[in-house]
Amino acid sequence: MHDIQKTLELTHTIRLLYVEDNIDARESTLEILNEFFETIVIGEDGIDGLEKYNSQKIDLIITDINMPRMNGISMIEEIRKIDKNIPILLLSAYSEIEYFIKSIKLGVDGYLFKPIELSQFIEAISKVSEKIELQDKLSENLNFLQQYQEITDESAIVSKLDLQGNIIHANDKLCELSEYSLEELMSLSQNDLIHPDNDKSIFLEIWKKVNTEKISWKGVLRNISKSAKTYYVDTVVRPILNAEGEILEYIIICHDITSIMSPKKQLFDFIRSSNKPFIFEIKIEYYSDIEKYYSSDVAQQIDDKLYTQLIEFLPEYLEFESFALGNGEYVFVRDFDESIAVDEILASLQSFQRKINDLVIHVQDIAYDISVLMSMAYDSDAYDNVKYGMETLLENKKSFIVANGISERVRLEAQENFDVLKKIKYAIDNDNILSHFQPIVNKDGVIEKYESLVRLVDINHTIITPIFFLDIAKKAQYYTQITRIVLKNSFEALDKTDKDISINLSAMDIEKNQIREDIYKLLELHKDKTHRLIFELLEDENFKDFEVLKSFISKVKTYGVLIAIDDFGSGYSNFIRLLDYQPDIIKLDGSIVKNIESSTFSLSVINSVLLFAKEQKIKVVAEFVENENIYKILKGLGVDYFQGHYFGKANIL
Repeated sequence: MHDIQKTLELTHTIRLLYVEDNIDARESTLEILNEFFETIVIGEDGIDGLEKYNSQKIDLIITDINMPRMNGISMIEEIRKIDKNIPILLLSAYSEIEYFIKSIKLGVDGYLFKPIELSQFIEAISKVSEKIELQDKLSENLNFLQQYQEITDESAIVSKLDLQGNIIHANDKLCELSEYSLEELMSLSQNDLIHPDNDKSIFLEIWKKVNTEKISWKGVLRNISKSAKTYYVDTVVRPILNAEGEILEYIIICHDITSIMSPKKQLFDFIRSSNKPFIFEIKIEYYSDIEKYYSSDVAQQIDDKLYTQLIEFLPEYLEFESFALGNGEYVFVRDFDESIAVDEILASLQSFQRKINDLVIHVQDIAYDISVLMSMAYDSDAYDNVKYGMETLLENKKSFIVANGISERVRLEAQENFDVLKKIKYAIDNDNILSHFQPIVNKDGVIEKYESLVRLVDINHTIITPIFFLDIAKKAQYYTQITRIVLKNSFEALDKTDKDISINLSAMDIEKNQIREDIYKLLELHKDKTHRLIFELLEDENFKDFEVLKSFISKVKTYGVLIAIDDFGSGYSNFIRLLDYQPDIIKLDGSIVKNIESSTFSLSVINSVLLFAKEQKIKVVAEFVENENIYKILKGLGVDYFQGHYFGKANIL
């Protein structure tokens, strides 16, 4: 169930074009739409809707199908000639199913059945609103990329190194900060700029990250100038790779943070001298965007002006010491004692935050509306809690938090994750990553296939399902090892049964060259049985290289392998993507199947999928068949295969 408040926030600024010829239907639907959209442009039929679309800025279209002069499908065809990406929701009745396939080809993002039910509407509008939000962010990011070179040179210190660490490029800011001319820098190595007092382990860490793991290293380095002055830089070192993953050169981007090192040192000194500090941190929201969009100079001026206002607005009786840490971050500290009225301070700080959020900072020709986040804590780990609290605010899109105890919760979560990692390592080392196989039956209840499902057996012989370990395995680089074991187990299962074996593959699996090569070797080794293999692909927007996926599908099909799309029906791009996946089998998303007894929406979705699948000669499998009634309903609808606890749990073959 989507969060209504979040949906309202997403739809608040969206400009909607609503096209409906029936006055009564239009008025009743507007009662719902007005609750979500502030700007609604109304079209009375397809021609009117097209004219409104061409003459006004529109973010989203909701349209009826059957209308005089020009129907909804024809209007969409004309709009798609102009904009292939604008989100469109189609209002339809069950009698209009003949338009379904045509609307799919036009890239309709979702369907609303008449009369509109609020839950159905919220589900559809939430997803399409999120898509609009992502498109807006993408558009903004593309704008930033166009200005990247100029902004980077204005706000950052940039250099490039060859494979031996020699400087082969430097911008003016590096020359200015290091006090070397460009010609002098080009005769130096990066090590000549690094202060000898840096911890030697930093160099080992940098080398491991950028040269062995081939990923970015981020951290603070102490550097030394030509005249032996010390300066501090917040540094990113990144290897530049060619298409084969070989390192061509290194790029280093830094920001001079010398001026903020002293305030931070004073802050830590104050905290160390306090028995129990009371701390709150204020952070300018989207500060990095200010630097990117305007310049680092404008961002610094906003930073400085806001700090002055913070000192002015903070009530004197609170008696906090203040520290401007730069980059839009400010920390306020005082000693905590039992006489402090915490509730009173809490109320004052929230009022203080509201006052700051009403500010408009004027810099040059820019009027910037300030928005700040505030995290506070007054327990034994106050500073750590404040920092974790700020991360929590950013993750959850909140603006205020009392973060007492949050660092302990983070540590406990980290410990739990570490315990899971130990279980994973133990299982891998002791051949306790197993494959269980769940039966898939035909319409007569006869087993025709098995799905391979990974299981972990811990030291206590407890069988653990992937929901409890697979995501953690991905973060700790164990995922590839697990995938290779599952592939081996699944291919070996072909020798234990004459039934088909279905194997799950993710975007992460297919994009790894090592996994693809393993699969090709296994296919060749078992090629007399590969006609009984099914690869289940999760329909995933995270594929970075879709050409790799299409090549993979094409190659495995030469071995007789069938392709299935897993969790079908959970997204709006399914039908469009089918043109690229060319599947033999569709597996209905379990969230739709399990609600079929009570949800007319689920019933309609499954009916639509079945109609499409039948026309395209694609077989349909229903997962999560948990009881006889669900089985009977699905069988009556024309589903081809069934999987779920009603027919059997996953077990070793």
